[in-house]
Amino acid sequence: MADIAPMRPLHYDPALMPMVVAPPYDVIDENMRAQLAAKHEHNVVHIDLPQGEGETKYNNAREQFEAWQRNSVLVRDESPAFWRYAQTFVPPGGGEPITRKGFLSLVRAVPLSERVILPHERTLKGPKLDRLMLSRATRATLSPQFMLYSDPDRTLDADLDSGEPFADFKTDDGIQQQLWRVTEPAAIQRIVEFMRDRTMLIADGHHRYETSVAISEEFEAAARAQGQVTSDRSEHRFTFAFLANGDDPSLVVFPTHRLVHSLQSFDWLGFLRQLEPWFDATFFNGRINDLQSRLASSGPLAIAAVAKGARAALLKLKPGVDVAKHPVLGRRPAVLHETSVALLHDMILEGCLKISPEAQAQKTNLKYLQEPKTGLSALERDEGQVLFLMNGTPLSVVRQVAEAGEVMPQKSTFFYPKVITGLCFHTLRSDHSISAS
Repeated sequence: MADIAPMRPLHYDPALMPMVVAPPYDVIDENMRAQLAAKHEHNVVHIDLPQGEGETKYNNAREQFEAWQRNSVLVRDESPAFWRYAQTFVPPGGGEPITRKGFLSLVRAVPLSERVILPHERTLKGPKLDRLMLSRATRATLSPQFMLYSDPDRTLDADLDSGEPFADFKTDDGIQQQLWRVTEPAAIQRIVEFMRDRTMLIADGHHRYETSVAISEEFEAAARAQGQVTSDRSEHRFTFAFLANGDDPSLVVFPTHRLVHSLQSFDWLGFLRQLEPWFDATFFNGRINDLQSRLASSGPLAIAAVAKGARAALLKLKPGVDVAKHPVLGRRPAVLHETSVALLHDMILEGCLKISPEAQAQKTNLKYLQEPKTGLSALERDEGQVLFLMNGTPLSVVRQVAEAGEVMPQKSTFFYPKVITGLCFHTLRSDHSISAS
């Protein structure tokens, strides 16, 4: 099962961290990158999102990364440790602060076919190639994946909470970021042994994990071609990830909403008529917050649809309807029939609005939103035709789908906050082995 190990990573001086960390690469646009790069000359975006064209940008990342090590901007940790990591945040939409805890760890990079690390969504070729080129140039994994394990009795909490403080700061979004290092050998051994009986679910970072597997195999083949004898515990055989207890109530899955735009035509009443064989539609007049509350109380398979002019309807499957007979969703595995995102993508987006799976993957007619008000504003500016509000997908459903060997539609989950980049870095040297404890 899962093979994890403590880390001896490269890291910044903790005092520098507020100036040099960044969100994951895939949520940074050009303006945000420019702001982060201007914030500090050693901000992680200089290597995680390097500038330049083609091979040049990856060479730039390698040169910067090597220079930072030579100049001790990045230093190697002296002793193996699991890094306890906590983020305290206010949930999207408001509410009482939540503290989500987990730990940063090395994880053996094994193919998904081994069913030790379980994905829940498909990946796209473009992002994987970019991360592969970056890891190849820097010989490092620069940002962690986010994975979930099961520990309903919270067996690991005592050992994970035994670490020494390392860093405590706030990022620009107001989130408190805290790190502790767990170095006690007996605690490390107990954590490693516990995880040996577990599989892990990828919560975020599917592209990064698949890249780690590919680069591990590539570096192993290159080492052998050069006559180098590698260890089963060589650095390149491991990636690094933030591991969180999927049974922790502070781990919350938030919804991602969908804004449909650029259809050749869209008629609100005609759209609802097309859904009549499958869904009951209840018209709604009121504030968006009230609609979301109604949606949340209407069961996991409910969906809300909103059009311009404050037209809204709550959509629920008709009692007794057999979705296995639907021409699109009926072709999917039965485990997906009980997920609202599959109902939306297969029955409504493809089956009704004729947005093909390819167009969905390319976001030709779709925008994914965390904040409903952004979608409402777009509707009133005629930048969208219909907004679909979703409930968060229960984590138990995500794991059930993944354990069945299936994947869910894009953006089925939204784990907030994101695990930031720049806390530490895992190098991929074939001639160096990692420590067991």
